[in-house]
Amino acid sequence: MRSRALPIALTAVLFTGACTSSPDEDQDPEEQAAQVVTAAPGERLTLVADEDPVAMAASASRTFFEEAGVVVLAAEGDAEGMLLGASAAVALGVPLLVGADGSGVDDPVLAELERLGTTTVLAVGDAAPAPAGASSSASSSASATPAETDAEVIGVPADPAAVAALLDEELAEAEPVAEGGEVAAVAALDPAEPVALRPEGGDAAESSTEAGEADAEGSLPEIEDAEPLEGTLVLTTGTPDALAAAATARAAGARVLVTGGTTDPRASEELVSTLAEEDAEHVVALGAGFGAEEGLDWKLATAATGTQLPGGGQVLFPGRMMVALYGHPETAALGVLGEQPVEAAIQRAREHAAAYEPLVDTTVVPTFEIIATVASASAGPDGNYSAEGDVEMLRPWVEAAGEAGLYVILDLQPGRTDFVTQAELYRPLLELPYVGLALDPEWRLGPNEVHLVQIGSVEIEEVNRVVTWLADLTRVNELPQKLLVLHQFRVDMLPGLDRLDTSRDELAIMVHADGQGGQGAKQSTWQVLHRNAPEGLFWGWKNFYDEDIPMLTPGQTIEQVDPLPELVTYQ
Repeated sequence: MRSRALPIALTAVLFTGACTSSPDEDQDPEEQAAQVVTAAPGERLTLVADEDPVAMAASASRTFFEEAGVVVLAAEGDAEGMLLGASAAVALGVPLLVGADGSGVDDPVLAELERLGTTTVLAVGDAAPAPAGASSSASSSASATPAETDAEVIGVPADPAAVAALLDEELAEAEPVAEGGEVAAVAALDPAEPVALRPEGGDAAESSTEAGEADAEGSLPEIEDAEPLEGTLVLTTGTPDALAAAATARAAGARVLVTGGTTDPRASEELVSTLAEEDAEHVVALGAGFGAEEGLDWKLATAATGTQLPGGGQVLFPGRMMVALYGHPETAALGVLGEQPVEAAIQRAREHAAAYEPLVDTTVVPTFEIIATVASASAGPDGNYSAEGDVEMLRPWVEAAGEAGLYVILDLQPGRTDFVTQAELYRPLLELPYVGLALDPEWRLGPNEVHLVQIGSVEIEEVNRVVTWLADLTRVNELPQKLLVLHQFRVDMLPGLDRLDTSRDELAIMVHADGQGGQGAKQSTWQVLHRNAPEGLFWGWKNFYDEDIPMLTPGQTIEQVDPLPELVTYQ
């Protein structure tokens, strides 16, 4: 629980009128000017991850300002005072701190006023000190105050006209701010065109002159404009606790971007574009959620590349559904992909995807799943019972698909070799941002096994080695999240799946149900696979043209396959 300090002012003036008095004309104007000095963060990435809005506001002030002779103060829980205080702070170019009510403030506020060298506090709304003569339960224990400042406190009601008069600047009327949109409204404030923010449905505060109270003397000093932090970008999820911190950032000239609730910068298409276009020297993340986001530094570096996945952003799911054609480019015998040349295959994939677009509330991405290594009946020159497709044979298909906005998955059927060894052969293609990887355990043989005699399987330790290899490749090359597909239609194909490493955010790992035949059996397999899978996986479903009885239509796939898969493949 935060400790409460007592009144911060030795001189407190309640502003009640619509006009301010003129400063003493005999004073030296230079002595009247309040110094304000901004400070760019020292690191490329700075976290302001306080859970408490009072502490977060003070931390933001420390992050963006070295000195501020004037500070705006608003009371926690005062919706009108907070929004109008944000308007005033941005218009003045000074920090907005969050205090208690007019009887006292919090220790972080006192410490920050001391650090900033503040001489004048503009207290808005409920933060304004009680009028002279009013009773205060705190006043009798002033000796208990842990720290005090001799700053003058000028109180003003949460009334746009009163605040505008005190600022001696017109505040344009803005659209009322809906609940939940407060931080976004503050992020949009322009210091060059100040506006008065008010909450939607709030009662307009009655100005003190209308209440018949006498004018009180009090005016803000001249404020020397500080250097704006144009090279600083501030991220916030938009939670209300970041309102004051966002206002302080805007007051310092930093840009504030609301991420829409995500703490992973790769997940926001807008943020990926903004980071690439602006090439911000410094990024500040506001909110405890960012402090809990593991790997925020490398995720930010990846987002700053500006590379977008098909469908936008750099994180695969949620937000998209993939619809894929499966097969090998050089033959129609291994799937529908090879039944036509590449351009016709691209068009066919688009048509398959288009059939799903009216059925789901997410982006549908046409996809190729290309068999890169084919299980072989003979051992071959290398003795591994797998025919590895040449990278340069596959490249035209992969690159044409990428240029057309398709995602590409390379499928491995490794025979007697291991998945990492085969994946390494296709590193040049996997280094492309729109290319993922699929492992097909059905075709993973033991030392003395051959295809079609038994169904293959792969130990989870080998799968985890692929996870590490592919995740490392993705991070080192600052690539968008990659899809890793694990094909499965029997539980014993992936023994130990509960030990699958799902910790690497560089990857979206998917179990793809490859069963064929009657729909009852397929649905049974689908449910069994789900019951035996760890948390954090995504799911794929395969429709077979000839082997399914019957093959589901797109509408039936959406209606009958539950939970809804993120990938639907056609073979």
